[in-house]
Amino acid sequence: MKSITLPSPAKINLSLRILGKREDGFHEISTLMCKLALADAVTVKLITGKNSVLTCSAPEVPTDESNLALRALRLFEREIGKAVPCAINLEKKIPSGAGLGGGSSNAAVTLTALNELAGHPLTLETLLRLAAEIGSDIPFFLLKENAALGTGRGENVSPVNFPWRLPVVLIKPPFPIPTPWAYQRWATSREISGAFYAPQVCVWGEMVNDLERPVFEKYILLPVLKSKLLEQADVIAALMSGSGSTLFAITRTAASCESIAKMAAEWCGSESFIAVTHTAA
Repeated sequence: MKSITLPSPAKINLSLRILGKREDGFHEISTLMCKLALADAVTVKLITGKNSVLTCSAPEVPTDESNLALRALRLFEREIGKAVPCAINLEKKIPSGAGLGGGSSNAAVTLTALNELAGHPLTLETLLRLAAEIGSDIPFFLLKENAALGTGRGENVSPVNFPWRLPVVLIKPPFPIPTPWAYQRWATSREISGAFYAPQVCVWGEMVNDLERPVFEKYILLPVLKSKLLEQADVIAALMSGSGSTLFAITRTAASCESIAKMAAEWCGSESFIAVTHTAA
């Protein structure tokens, strides 16, 4: 039977501003998202006479109907009006609960693969609408462009020109941070003494993340790590991605990333996820 395997990239938020609470309970945001070379691999294979099945290389990732890739499949089936029995496999490189969009990327790539296997019955506009039903940042991963501005709750995406190939080191401590938790505490959170929240001015724009305030207030390790990153001579900027718990640093050279990654392993311990990558071309 027909099958397709596609890369499923991670993302970082180069900026994330919260503009206020909406009547529907979500928050109005403005965020600049950029894809990374770090990627999972999603394989979708059509099967006959069977129920669809999801497998995953990461044992901590659920493979039931709560998985965003299966939710993407169900919405695709609903939209075209028939079942599409398939086997979906997620080969994971992106950690969960990290603010790197791994699950969202998997869902978007699953939609893309299903549409291709079915002969492209759905337009990009329809796929974007389905993606927004599943999660706010999923539409971004349907775009071919490597960077986009997300508005509304993040689901309204507009590609932006981003020609920079930036070396990036990712540091995720051994704990996840649920996105709803971070947003729920944004309004009542306070800045903690000694933490660095100010916008960092770069050639591609200001780097700032309003969710650092609620997250740093509880997870003290993160502002300490951010300060350590900013102390390194070759670091251009450092920020938390999304709702965390990943911190990332953009450096002047790939060699600088490698050096910082080694130091980060000493700072955070062997259970942390540390990776050297770059922004997608």
